[in-house]
Amino acid sequence: MTVFIRIGLAILFLDELVVGAWNAISPETFYRHFPTVDLTPPFSEHYARDFGGATLGIALLLGIAVVKPRAQAVIPAVLAFSIFSVPHFAYHVAHLEGATVGEAIALTAANATVALLGIAIILATTARDRGLQQRQTNTTSAQSAQ
Repeated sequence: MTVFIRIGLAILFLDELVVGAWNAISPETFYRHFPTVDLTPPFSEHYARDFGGATLGIALLLGIAVVKPRAQAVIPAVLAFSIFSVPHFAYHVAHLEGATVGEAIALTAANATVALLGIAIILATTARDRGLQQRQTNTTSAQSAQ
């Protein structure tokens, strides 16, 4: 289960790192070249750079969680990501005007995938740690009985 958690965290980390760095460093090119971003004008350098910085902050938390996939790091990092990604997904589902059918499908699928991945990582981490606690409790109980 830790392998799934780490791979999922790595995917989210890379996504946030690329998007955040691109927005922070060159917001104009992000707006012009990242698929479907130009569907919601107008461009604002201020918002793009702020978004890039906030996204890099989430990437930092996700990167720490990749290295130390303990619940104390994973849950806050993925919750921070999910607080962004779930409303982001909902926004795009409600604002597909101007997108081609292909763009609408790709945008919806990509945003749904990362939002669901975040939720799956939280559930997997919780299940993993609950299982570890039960095994430790069973081991302690067995040792006490002897």
